[in-house]
Amino acid sequence: MSGGREFDLGGGDARAESVTEFTRRVKALIEGGLRPGWVRGEVSNLRIQASGHVYFSLKDSGAQVRAVMFRGDAARQTTKLREGGQVVVYGEASVYEARGEYQLIVRAVVDDGTGRLQREFEALKARLAAEGLFAKERKRELPRLPRTVGFVTSPTGAAVQDFLRILTRREWRGRVVVLPAKVQGEGAAAECAAMIAAANDATACGVKFDLLVVGRGGGSLEDLWAFNEEVLVRAVAASRIPVISAVGHEIDFTLCDFAADVRAETPSAAAELISSGFVAETERLARLARGLEDEAEAAFGAARERLEGLGARLKLLSPAAQVERGWLRLDDLRNRAESAMAHALQARRHGAALLAGRLAAVSPTRRVETESQRLLGLWKRLQAASPASVLNRGFAIVRDAEGRPVSRAADLRGGDRVKAQFSDGEAGLRVE
Repeated sequence: MSGGREFDLGGGDARAESVTEFTRRVKALIEGGLRPGWVRGEVSNLRIQASGHVYFSLKDSGAQVRAVMFRGDAARQTTKLREGGQVVVYGEASVYEARGEYQLIVRAVVDDGTGRLQREFEALKARLAAEGLFAKERKRELPRLPRTVGFVTSPTGAAVQDFLRILTRREWRGRVVVLPAKVQGEGAAAECAAMIAAANDATACGVKFDLLVVGRGGGSLEDLWAFNEEVLVRAVAASRIPVISAVGHEIDFTLCDFAADVRAETPSAAAELISSGFVAETERLARLARGLEDEAEAAFGAARERLEGLGARLKLLSPAAQVERGWLRLDDLRNRAESAMAHALQARRHGAALLAGRLAAVSPTRRVETESQRLLGLWKRLQAASPASVLNRGFAIVRDAEGRPVSRAADLRGGDRVKAQFSDGEAGLRVE
């Protein structure tokens, strides 16, 4: 093959193993060839899952190994695992095939004393405390309304985003300058100390800071160790600018927390602390503004009422007002007189109407009209019963040869000659 190498896998059934097959062969060798035993180390990266399983690492100065203790084994232990604790564990080696990593399946835990980092922490804390670095009288009050705040932290970490988000939400009006530095690993403590020193030199950095924050998010004891190193702790204590230490979560403490003027549990808590004075002043000013508005409105209302009262009194005493009141009185008297006259006239009209009604009831003319109407009704009834009226309704009168009305069919015989009288004349008929 041009430009490459060819490998001869040999004859017969020789072939390449898959990754899964190779890992299973390694797993069988490790788990079959290593007997369970005791291992001493320092607990790191401790994580307890909701399922009850416990994951952590055991390490010393030369190496580390991943370890897992399943829920049933964890429930039986009397020694509580803690970050930085030195323990002796009993377990067997195993291979986690999905990641191709070997790990220690822990069955028992025995406390072996405080870990190396924890011992270093306690020793340095005691020495610096003896120097007075953590003395209460060294602590300074934070400025109530800081205008410019420097934050010594990693510019790409979540801590700075949380810090700025809280300040924005609380509508803080100051200025934040991020002073970039490593916050974990080798050289982190020195970088943070250098940034604190630079911030204290306003001429060199070009910014006059009112307050400094040194911090990062939470992590293991190793992750936060830079904030326990002597160079950074002394830089925090030596700062002429007040310092807030905001390292880790609520349960984490570092030596910088003891050296700083104020400790905040988290960077977000530091942001709330910084903006608390501004929020309080904003609320106080709002209350004062509302109070001034209420007092001004009350004063204007009282003045308006006084002016209206004085105006009313002047109007009552003025000649024009007296003339107007005279005209009002005259109009009232005229209206009352007109109303009384109209009432009397209405009463007289009503009496006259009653008399007219009584006269009409006994008048001969009324009786003549009533009798005329009665006679007319009788006449109409008589006309409706006349033969002509019956004929007009479609009936006919049958008469015999002598002109007598025929009222029954039985009075007629076949061949008889009769006459039928209609409304418009007569017609001769023969009976069949």
